[in-house]
Amino acid sequence: MAALLAGYSILVSSKAKRPSQLLAAQLQTAGVHVEALRQDAPLSERVFDPFVNGLSKLILRLTPAGARDKVAHKLVLAGSPRGWTAERVLALKAIGIIVGGLMGYVFGVSGGPHLLGFFWIPLLAGIGFLTPGAVLGQAVIARQEKIRRILPDTIDLLTISVEAGLAFDAALLHVRRTLKGPLSEEFGRMLHEIQLGIGRTDAFKHLSERTEVDDLKGFVLALVQADVFGVSIGSVLRAQSQDMRVKRRQHAEERAMKVPVKLLFPMIFCILPALMVVIAGPGIMRIAHTLFGSSGLFSQ
Repeated sequence: MAALLAGYSILVSSKAKRPSQLLAAQLQTAGVHVEALRQDAPLSERVFDPFVNGLSKLILRLTPAGARDKVAHKLVLAGSPRGWTAERVLALKAIGIIVGGLMGYVFGVSGGPHLLGFFWIPLLAGIGFLTPGAVLGQAVIARQEKIRRILPDTIDLLTISVEAGLAFDAALLHVRRTLKGPLSEEFGRMLHEIQLGIGRTDAFKHLSERTEVDDLKGFVLALVQADVFGVSIGSVLRAQSQDMRVKRRQHAEERAMKVPVKLLFPMIFCILPALMVVIAGPGIMRIAHTLFGSSGLFSQ
């Protein structure tokens, strides 16, 4: 009897799990990632993530809507990293304040008098508050730089594809499959928006808003104007390709001209003192020995 009851419970539980498993399989087939809370999941997923999610809800109530929208926009510019949300970033800022304040108390207050004393608390708390935003801002800058670097080659491939006889959407799809990187991902997202029924002009504008790269904005504006006024896409792409080559050379020259200015401070504070010690050090020691040594001029 017990064996029959155990078998019946297993059968019922397996039947109860089938709809959820079927739904998860269908979502994964459609390309939607489904995360399940496993018993063997790491401690960070079972403890830290629920804590951060709960704290993020509390922080979201206390944070102005404008701050949350700014963080969400930065996440879009950073490529919407997996696992990052505006609420989590705000929660990490709050955790940074708490942890920084505790570390400031340990370093500056507890255990006797220290350098700066009580000011360690707001100093480290401010660093903890600014660190998540700094990491996110650096991710945005790095992604925009990657887009700026790959843009001329992307336009060249688009130009060759269109002049070879492909339609513009087919050329974009060819670029999406051939090249890798953030710009290719943005082109894929734009093509997906067009397939969902969004106009090409609006899809181009959304592409420009998701990247905020000046060179890409100029390219998108030229394509939008060509689409509105009926200008040949091939001629526009050829002109944009030549313009991007000129801009890439100008960017390289600009960065090369900034190198001497960037090297000025390391040379003054690091290289020149070492050279002075190596070159003038022996001479100064000999002069000091001659003047102030046991048999020097001023020793008598």
